[in-house]
Amino acid sequence: MLAKMFDYIRFTLYGLLVVVVMLLFQKWDAEHPKTIITKTETTAAATTTSNYIPQIIPATTTSGTAIATTEKPAASAAIATGNIVHVETDVLSVDIDTLGGNITQIKLLKYSQEQHSTLPIVLLNNDPNTRYIAQSGLLGKVGPDTSKGQANYTAEQTDYKFSGDEKTQQVKLYWQNSDGVKITKIYTFQRDSYEIDLTYQIQNQSTQPWEGNLYLQLMRTNLPTPSKNGLVSLATYFGAAISTPDKSFEKITFKEMDGKNLNQTAMGGWAAMIQHYFVSAWVPDKTSTSQYYTRVTPDGLYTVGMMGPSLTVKPGETVETQAKFYSGPENAEKLEKVAPGLQLTIDYGWFWFISVIIFWMMQKIYNVIGNWGWSIILVTVIIKLLFYHLSAKSYRSMSGMKKLQPKIEALKERFGSDKQKFTQATLELYKKEKVNPMSGCLPILVQIPVFIALYWVLVESVELRHAPFMFWIQDLSTKDPYYVLPVLMGISMFLQQRLSPPPPDPMQAKVLMFMPVVFTALFLNFPAGLMLYWFVNNLLSFAQQWFIMRSLDKPKKKS
Repeated sequence: MLAKMFDYIRFTLYGLLVVVVMLLFQKWDAEHPKTIITKTETTAAATTTSNYIPQIIPATTTSGTAIATTEKPAASAAIATGNIVHVETDVLSVDIDTLGGNITQIKLLKYSQEQHSTLPIVLLNNDPNTRYIAQSGLLGKVGPDTSKGQANYTAEQTDYKFSGDEKTQQVKLYWQNSDGVKITKIYTFQRDSYEIDLTYQIQNQSTQPWEGNLYLQLMRTNLPTPSKNGLVSLATYFGAAISTPDKSFEKITFKEMDGKNLNQTAMGGWAAMIQHYFVSAWVPDKTSTSQYYTRVTPDGLYTVGMMGPSLTVKPGETVETQAKFYSGPENAEKLEKVAPGLQLTIDYGWFWFISVIIFWMMQKIYNVIGNWGWSIILVTVIIKLLFYHLSAKSYRSMSGMKKLQPKIEALKERFGSDKQKFTQATLELYKKEKVNPMSGCLPILVQIPVFIALYWVLVESVELRHAPFMFWIQDLSTKDPYYVLPVLMGISMFLQQRLSPPPPDPMQAKVLMFMPVVFTALFLNFPAGLMLYWFVNNLLSFAQQWFIMRSLDKPKKKS
């Protein structure tokens, strides 16, 4: 009876592992639909003018408290169109619209849409179907931005490109009203950086004080990854997030934006839009107090942003206000340098604390050997070494259980239907032989969180995107094209299972023997990197289990 109970526990753990794998598979399938690049997508970058009119313009109350209102621009503003200022660094291709001085397109030159493709990722874009832009402005009664629309700037030139050893490049946009208020909007780009510095120079040559507020916002359409067949999806996070001193990372889903508007005051922090592998974020001055807000425009643009404190520029004065903008890969090292807590946008899921450690080890190994596949293998070896004694104890117990099977069968025949006496006799046998049936479940229990943590590392770490291993495995973040690793994983799982004592229940024994086939089928489309880990882990487990059981089977030498 007791032995059966332990077998049921082991059987349940295998079932739990199957459920976890199925859920992760749904997530993986949802995250990797077949990509169809349309003509619109490939030509979006070629747009030279913008017909976009901003529909969310922040406003302030008469007391100077920052708020945000949804207001359509005046009809006259619809006639105005801006020119595009194009900036190209070694890692970014950026379009800035002189209407508002907004960033309307960003291409990541170091990241291709598909492996071996020459087309770079288009992150921000002004296409009507997939619009995703970064707006910023100065809202004041006399401009440059008002509730009726954004300012139309003039540019010194329309094309900027790094040349030679140039490390920085400035793009200056100019606006001036008839009263003598001059605004210079300056974007500063740096070599090998996804961070863009924004500076506003406010020069007041009028006879009246100028008052206004700096606002920063991200606007995009809601195109979440669809779930398949109506099943539960464990898709990576797609939505907005903010950071404040009270909470370093707070997700704000598009569904939450539909339900209510955020209105929160905080010092410093940041506001971001997150998608798989990439993030865009506005970071205000860390000493300023901003009003964070979310809104949804009538045409479906989801907005997260912030309004800075009231600025006053006296006649004859010149005042500057600054912010930072990041738009690029979710690289922890880069994000940490931009703003505190921004690296938390890398969503490692349930066991993030394990994922962080695993990725740290993988990164250190990669820095030495330069191959993510071998990094996964060596991390697997390290994990096995860390749990060596725990696994060894479990395998010794399993070996003992295997040897006790004839004695347990004898007890079953001896006590017949008297389950109480059979259980008591079995417990005494376990105690006498120093065998703990529960320890056989430990390897499964240990594998589940490590497996999930590594899965999220492979799914979320942009460093592994399109990372090759060797031979036919040219992308560890996608499936093995020939399904070799899943099959090898299944075979290794079967061999390892042969070393374990079979359950006394014939039905359970048949189901467990069928498990390698089930897992192989479920893992066919999983990332090759995950299959590499599982296969190597199974091989190491098999070798350790075989060695321990073989040493226990050897007859002890007489002294």
